[in-house]
Amino acid sequence: MLSILIWLPIVGALVVAFAPRALSKTIGLGVALVTLALGVVAALQYDTDGGRQLVEEREWIEAFGVHYALGLDGLGLLMVLLTVLLVPLVLGAEWFKADDPDGGGARAFVAWTLALEGLSLAVFCATDVFLFYVVFEATLIPAYFLVGGFGRAGRGAAALKFLMFQLAGGLILLASVIGLYVVSAQQGEPSYLLSDLEKLDIGTEAGRWLFFGFFIAFAIKAPLFPVHTWLADTTEKATPGTGVLLVCILDKIGTFGMLRFCLGIFPEASQWATPLVVTLALISVVYGALIAIGQDDIFRLIGLTSLSHFGLITLGIFTMSTQGASGSILYMVNHGLGTAALFLVAGYLYDRRGTSLISEMGGVEKVAPVLAGLFLVAGLATLGLPGLSPFVSEFLVLLAAFGYAWYVGAIAITAVVLAAIYVLWMYQRTMTGPTPPEVADTKDLGLREIAAVAPLVAALVFFGFYPAPLLDAANPMVGDLLEHVGVHDHPPTVDPTTVQHDVEEAH
Repeated sequence: MLSILIWLPIVGALVVAFAPRALSKTIGLGVALVTLALGVVAALQYDTDGGRQLVEEREWIEAFGVHYALGLDGLGLLMVLLTVLLVPLVLGAEWFKADDPDGGGARAFVAWTLALEGLSLAVFCATDVFLFYVVFEATLIPAYFLVGGFGRAGRGAAALKFLMFQLAGGLILLASVIGLYVVSAQQGEPSYLLSDLEKLDIGTEAGRWLFFGFFIAFAIKAPLFPVHTWLADTTEKATPGTGVLLVCILDKIGTFGMLRFCLGIFPEASQWATPLVVTLALISVVYGALIAIGQDDIFRLIGLTSLSHFGLITLGIFTMSTQGASGSILYMVNHGLGTAALFLVAGYLYDRRGTSLISEMGGVEKVAPVLAGLFLVAGLATLGLPGLSPFVSEFLVLLAAFGYAWYVGAIAITAVVLAAIYVLWMYQRTMTGPTPPEVADTKDLGLREIAAVAPLVAALVFFGFYPAPLLDAANPMVGDLLEHVGVHDHPPTVDPTTVQHDVEEAH
């Protein structure tokens, strides 16, 4: 099942690359929809009691203990579902914009998008560290061409900057991957299987050095302060659809890796590094929100909001609590839904206005109320409005932050206030006010454009009121992971007799 899920979009990318131009978009969307259906089938087969499921394992490079090994736990399942949902929505939203011959045409855009989807799915399913590293690096190929081949002037430099940061992180990760081989070979048969590495006695000093190799690579990917500077340039110059693929799918590999590999393989080093990681996460939370407030380019602003959000996700992971880890996993899903909607609607606005500068917009809500309404819902999700799904995950992370230390929670909660400032001010400057003559003939969204955003809005509302399906998938994995790390939550207990006494007094 998982091999088919991974290889279908990769083979589909090859088919699209050699298909007639007139059929490339139709074939690509069809492949993405079939992949979505397979993802749903995999989810229906998944038992929410936890553990790795749908496991595939074959020897690949026997001499180095490398296996072609795939499997899903709750974290991987949610990331797979997020990926297979977003790709067809991106293809639908970019249906006509990808025809731009200056960017290589629709065929290239669709092919690279499907390739990125397949490789990202392989990352989320890999249970062999060497296999994970190979596909982790391979995702850079389609991502580079999507950024450099499509978008606005200056995209080539942005693509190069993106690639240099990611390659630097990949080289550091490679050193740690080699180190794992050395350690495992010294203790018997070498193996890169995650199930074997989790049982390995790595040693304190070696574990801490190897942990930093993994963590730095994931911090660049996420991104996290201070290795985040590629983010804003990339989202500013790339197409909105590419922004969705990078920020809502590819960047999740960073926080996914922190949970799967940093905590899973290096539990002692993860606890040892927690004060440093929490500090970097808090800086990301506040710094990302503050510089987002001052942006005039709408895509750059959206990109920088993700710096703040990824800071909260990382903070939740390293509070080492069930609330924090479960909240972070939910945040990864909900951030993907909300930010994808924000990117796509901002892209529709850019198409109509011909500019991404917020200072040159205004008055759109009077002539395009559907566009303005969807933009407002996506923005409110970004700031964590109660009733929309990001609120649930944000609440859990903040709860864990206060449990870790009151001052950590106090700093983290400033993100809520700052998010309200940059979202509402962005909406006010783009949508409200008098309608200039050049905006008066702005067309509202069509059915195709609404169809690309409506599933995201529906998911934001549904999981805002009923997050149980996400928590049911995440909680067993979180419990197993924290038990492996050696952290045990001590939830507050209530004496039933005290409750009864308080009730009687109230009456």
